[in-house]
Amino acid sequence: MTGTTSIGQASPELLLELRPGTGLGRGVEDALRAAVRARRVTAGTRLPATRVLARDLGVSRRLVVEAYEQLIAEGWLEARQGSGTFVAGAAPTVAGGGAAEDALPAAPERVPYDFFPGEPDLSTFPRDAWLRALRDVLREAPDAVLGYPDPAGRPELRTALAAHLRRVRGADAQPARVLVVSGARQGLTLLGRALAEAGHERIAVERPSLPQHVAVLRATGLDVVGVRVDEEGLLVEDLDRSGADAIVATPTHQMPLGVALSPARRAELLTWASARDERLIVEDDYDAEYRYDRRPVGALQGVAPAQVAYLGSASKTLAPGLRLGWLLLPERLVEQVRLQKELDDGGSEVLGQLALARLLESAAYDRHLRRARRANRRRRDALVAALAEHVPGARLDGLAAGLHAIVRLPDPVDIVALAAATAARGVAATPLPGRDGRTEALILGYARLSEPAIGEGVRRLAAALADAA
Repeated sequence: MTGTTSIGQASPELLLELRPGTGLGRGVEDALRAAVRARRVTAGTRLPATRVLARDLGVSRRLVVEAYEQLIAEGWLEARQGSGTFVAGAAPTVAGGGAAEDALPAAPERVPYDFFPGEPDLSTFPRDAWLRALRDVLREAPDAVLGYPDPAGRPELRTALAAHLRRVRGADAQPARVLVVSGARQGLTLLGRALAEAGHERIAVERPSLPQHVAVLRATGLDVVGVRVDEEGLLVEDLDRSGADAIVATPTHQMPLGVALSPARRAELLTWASARDERLIVEDDYDAEYRYDRRPVGALQGVAPAQVAYLGSASKTLAPGLRLGWLLLPERLVEQVRLQKELDDGGSEVLGQLALARLLESAAYDRHLRRARRANRRRRDALVAALAEHVPGARLDGLAAGLHAIVRLPDPVDIVALAAATAARGVAATPLPGRDGRTEALILGYARLSEPAIGEGVRRLAAALADAA
């Protein structure tokens, strides 16, 4: 006989199996003991009230009371006055297993002075505005919103994003060509699969670029080739020789070198793309919202919407944990990429989409960005001042933009020695790979550290550089 019961106030359901041929009283006791031993109910789990469990199992309440009392005496369960019966925190040891086997591995701890690039200050996430938006959505949205989603995304968010991209990035954006994705990586995955399905074999990336993006594109089956980058951005002549018909580029703020694609190179890149109908530029506009000395140039997509797929996300502006991104696609790719999204996950979570749409429509998103821009400018200035004080001879490369900076070191250092020296001082810094295991530059993210922490972190970094020299 099997019974399933809801375990009290927001507790999980419990499946108990009463073995045939066993008396009912002993059967309830054995079934409970087996559930705890197998860790189907873990320490601290609240068990059903005796009356509820008796009803669900079809036995008398007295049998359940006696079973609970026996397991309490054995140490499997514990009674808490006024609260009920719970699985004991220190249940008897069982050979072959233990609670430690169920424990999740601990997340690696971040060092106190972590110059991790590309992450915003999560403490400034606009919780109040997001909560208001979610409350409004839950109060006003029709029940149908909670059904299976449109793989392309909620029309409210697609409309709001199209308006935002037209206004802020000069994009040629219509809601019908916007596709909501779970971050930039999924956007690249879907594009890569759609291109491979259409017969593309090779895609180019800037060199250097994010290793994760290279891995994502390779996983779609495409051959990935690198195109050099200099102080004017990617070298289009290298792209032309690469044999690729598509490229992932960061023209507004190259990742990680921080340079902008020069006007002459922009024109060359667009000429390359327009030479053949099948060519495509994937414009990763990952942090265009953060420019501190002037407004960024408009998106490439606004100039050549038929040749450019625009990729953006809320990871740098709000929080990466939201997993909200978007593609603005040439019309010829909309259905193919939408199909890949449908095959991948059926569509992104809808409440977050609707909340972001509210922030965009109410200008709360813009207000948050203005605050974040001011704070990040101060932090970048603090980084410049700290380097001048503690690492004389170092210089910053690239634009006054984004959430990271390239720091050119006065002398090359061994990467392995530097990693050991920084770890010993509670600092993390990302080296730009160089020759012979040495680096001449570091990628320092500053957005998630306070100004005093940046100063102290650079002081410790200077000591680590001295040790690794």
